[in-house]
Amino acid sequence: QVQLVESGGGLVQAGGSLRLSCAASGRTFRSLKMGWFRQAPGKEREFVASIRWSGGITYYADYADSVKGRFTISRDNAKSTVYLQMKSLKPEDAAVYYCAADDDWVAGRYVYTYWGQGTQVTVSS
Repeated sequence: QVQLVESGGGLVQAGGSLRLSCAASGRTFRSLKMGWFRQAPGKEREFVASIRWSGGITYYADYADSVKGRFTISRDNAKSTVYLQMKSLKPEDAAVYYCAADDDWVAGRYVYTYWGQGTQVTVSS
């Protein structure tokens, strides 16, 4: 089992920045692929970004087209934490953001077993 706790959500003006954090426990963190998803009211949950081990000390980051160039995913294995730095936020970025985790060997961009409770991001125009 993996427990995930997100933090860092809040209210920000359009064009502003916010950093989300997700602390993981219950499993060796470096063996996990980590992802961020979001769900806006009335919409389906969508992929935002992920980060997974790609060999050696290198991790591969993947982004949805809608956030590429504005969001950055990173991880601190020593702190068992994954971050999502969000810049140039737009009203359409407003959603509940969820952290997700799974074993690194599990294939599939959208396949995750463990989910956090979510953190609300509100962007005012």
